[in-house]
Amino acid sequence: MMQDELKKAVGWAALKYIPLGTIVGVGTGSTIAHFIDALATIRNNIKGVVSSSEVSTEKLKSLGILLFDLNDVDSLDIYVDGTDEINSNMQMIKGGGAALTREKVIAAVARQFICIADISKQVQILGHFPLPVEVIPMARAWVTRELINLTGGLPKYRHGVVTDNGNIILDIHHLHILDAITLENIINNIPGVVTVGLFARRRADIALISNPQGIKVMS
Repeated sequence: MMQDELKKAVGWAALKYIPLGTIVGVGTGSTIAHFIDALATIRNNIKGVVSSSEVSTEKLKSLGILLFDLNDVDSLDIYVDGTDEINSNMQMIKGGGAALTREKVIAAVARQFICIADISKQVQILGHFPLPVEVIPMARAWVTRELINLTGGLPKYRHGVVTDNGNIILDIHHLHILDAITLENIINNIPGVVTVGLFARRRADIALISNPQGIKVMS
């Protein structure tokens, strides 16, 4: 199977986990685009969605799915999102689409976080995919120096990218992440960092991983 077919398969597989009559948290990315297509088929059976990015919001609007502001929602039963890497502990690197901060907020609110991905995203050790960090623009140089000192990795400015929050992205290359929770805490404590794309403290509750043989469920 081609990779996009695997993404489509797992996007539609997530549909059976959606409680009817609820508000659904929706992530960002190419796999989530397929999930949004699937979600549109039951749009009349859910209350609506909370979106993690402007890109997802536009697609949701185009399919007639009702959108809610997170500030108007007391709680979310479920959040569905993709990932750039996921390990066997269901800790993740996210942020390839630059929506990591809003994704992390919605994941924190949701009672259940379902990660959907194709088999290429499953790894033994996180860090092959560059680790995104959202940073306020004035702190870019300072945070870059601190990231080099604290992580030993190589941060690179993602040119031409402005997040939905008006910030910039630094991607840390050459990491070998053995303790994701500790690294998440260290980076998040650097002044000027909005958040790091490590989802270790709030990891996935369920992961659906598609491969040519079918869908593997991790929990």
